Amino acid sequence: MSAEGPTLVALGGNALILPGEKGYIQEQFSHAASCMRPIASLIARGEEVVLTHGNGPIVGNILLRNECAKDYIPPMPLSICVADSQGGIGAMMVQSLRNELRKHGTEKAVLAVITHVLVDEKDRAFGDPTKPIGPYYSEQAAKEYQEKEGWAMREVPGRGWRRAVPSPRPVKIIELDSVKGLLAGGVIPIAAGGGGIPVIEQDGELKGVDAVIDKDLSASLLCRELGLKRFVILTDVDGVYLDWRGEKMKRLKRLTLREARRHLDEGRFPRGDMGPKIEAAIECIESNVERVIIARPEDLADALEGRAGTTITA
Repeated sequence: MSAEGPTLVALGGNALILPGEKGYIQEQFSHAASCMRPIASLIARGEEVVLTHGNGPIVGNILLRNECAKDYIPPMPLSICVADSQGGIGAMMVQSLRNELRKHGTEKAVLAVITHVLVDEKDRAFGDPTKPIGPYYSEQAAKEYQEKEGWAMREVPGRGWRRAVPSPRPVKIIELDSVKGLLAGGVIPIAAGGGGIPVIEQDGELKGVDAVIDKDLSASLLCRELGLKRFVILTDVDGVYLDWRGEKMKRLKRLTLREARRHLDEGRFPRGDMGPKIEAAIECIESNVERVIIARPEDLADALEGRAGTTITA
């Protein structure tokens, strides 16, 4: 086991459905196996891990099914769509990781935890829904949803209209003690998938809300509440770049907390892409997490040794 203790490994949801794919389940399983392979190698050599994941286009497909079947089956609220994605992606990750571990002669229990994440019902995001989700609509259909369902709709130039929902900050991982118990018992937990099922607390009871929580910020909260020292974000690029896709694009091998803050404040990390990852890294380093690493899944081993990806430290 690493002297740094267990590592939180966060897998991006887009890793399971690649650009140009329709998302056939065989494709998703194939990508899940590819992502679990380097993680299994890490575990087989004695490392402890906690896993989390995004839900990328998968929850969008669930919402599209809602839309297509609305005349036959009552649509599910967004919080349950997130739960649905947690179960499906978690099942693929459990099966794929167990299969990869067996190739190493390693038998470890893996469990996906359906995880609720508390948000503040007074969060400003509820008054300013900005996160686009689900399918594109015509202007007429968008107006109908605004009038009948009270949805906030935003136009995407050249593509149509999409529903916009709040993206409040995560406050508390509800199932944290269960995750701790699994980790202490030698089980590999998969938790807070897709940012977690968003809930608020009213009169002592939890209630699901139509919102989505940024997966990177939930992963950061999970890492900090578990008291872990190392946080790895696996994504589809080989590290952190300044001026992504611009003329002065440059990959950074290392970043200090001060540098990360400055670049974020200067707007050099896109809000819809690397920005939340850097924000999550800053939160972690400020809370005594020793290292945050951003890399591709296939570079995991090298990234942990500082030979790939981007390492962020104090």
